[in-house]
Amino acid sequence: MAGAELIGAEEKREVMDILETGIFMRYGFDEERKGIFKVKEFEEAFAKYLNCGYALGVTSGSAALKVAMTALDVGPGDEVIAPAFDFIATYEAILEVGAIPVMADIDDSLNLDPDKLEDKITSCTKAIIPVHMCGAPARIDKVIEVAKKHNLLVLEDNAQASGGSYKGRKLGTIGDMGILSFDYYKTITTGEGGMVITNDKKLYDRSDWYHDHGHDHNPNVERALEGRTILGFNFRMNEFQGAVGLAQLRKLDYIISEQRKNKAVIKDALGKINGVGFRKLFDPDGDTATFLGFNLPDETITRQFQKALQREGVNTILYKENAWHYAPRWEHLIARSTANSKKYPFTNPMYKGKVDYDVESIPYAENIIGRTLFMIIPVKMPEAKMESIINGIEKASKIL
Repeated sequence: MAGAELIGAEEKREVMDILETGIFMRYGFDEERKGIFKVKEFEEAFAKYLNCGYALGVTSGSAALKVAMTALDVGPGDEVIAPAFDFIATYEAILEVGAIPVMADIDDSLNLDPDKLEDKITSCTKAIIPVHMCGAPARIDKVIEVAKKHNLLVLEDNAQASGGSYKGRKLGTIGDMGILSFDYYKTITTGEGGMVITNDKKLYDRSDWYHDHGHDHNPNVERALEGRTILGFNFRMNEFQGAVGLAQLRKLDYIISEQRKNKAVIKDALGKINGVGFRKLFDPDGDTATFLGFNLPDETITRQFQKALQREGVNTILYKENAWHYAPRWEHLIARSTANSKKYPFTNPMYKGKVDYDVESIPYAENIIGRTLFMIIPVKMPEAKMESIINGIEKASKIL
């Protein structure tokens, strides 16, 4: 549960500042709020933490994806490549802007495989979304190499790896744009909430305008009287989210360090079992350790081991059976059933491509996802709980 495990006095103090002013909205009411701008402070603090130019708080990680793609001018007629192992929000956001998601294979890191990207690039391709799944970085440098070769945009989906890095750079800051998610299950949480990040002022401005009905946020003009550059919508983060986010951000490095300690102990226990391998980390120093991924020789043995672990009170996730994180399991995507009865944008005459969601097109994902189990790594791990997990692993291993 990561940051949600640590909600306490610090978050309460930040929220009380908001309750005392009575101003819950991100913008306006400057005099009444008495200098308290929690979302703005959260954005500035996160940008500094990430060492990036701009950060924009929004209502969710899903909204962040839509806002970022809108700023990147991704839309009808375009294709966007995303990994087969992914949370469904990435594909939903692509469809929301009128583009078509293209399912791509993964590598041993369980992230997008840059070596197979070119097989998915067509004349319709506009962008690539590498997703840093379950806390570990994708080979973002290689993804960017391919993108530059084909003049494509890169949007990093870093919803699940806040605070992670790749070769010394914070995840989300390496591509053209990046996003973060702060829902209740993420590394740090604001309940709901997300963030758009970029080093490009023009992309930041377009995101900023779009997320607040097109307001250009001119400080010299009263709100609602300033001009407009583009039409927008409402994806504003509220002050309560900003307040909680500030407190959580101050705990982020501690969260990651504790998860790494706990993960190392459990990984050591699993590593003693014959036939158990581990998800490859191309940059172990950048792993946030929110999850531990390990695999077995085949899917049958994996399912048997999962049941044995469960009998011992040790919970794991088999994402091939998860209806939210493996694209071939999304029956509504396969059926092209979007939010409108016309099945737009699949039926958009502007789209000249042909998309394929068959498992035959992602052979490595189909193999590795079926024989990989994931354990959620908590921040708080009492000694008795750790002993229970280790003992459970040892007992369950007897079936192998």
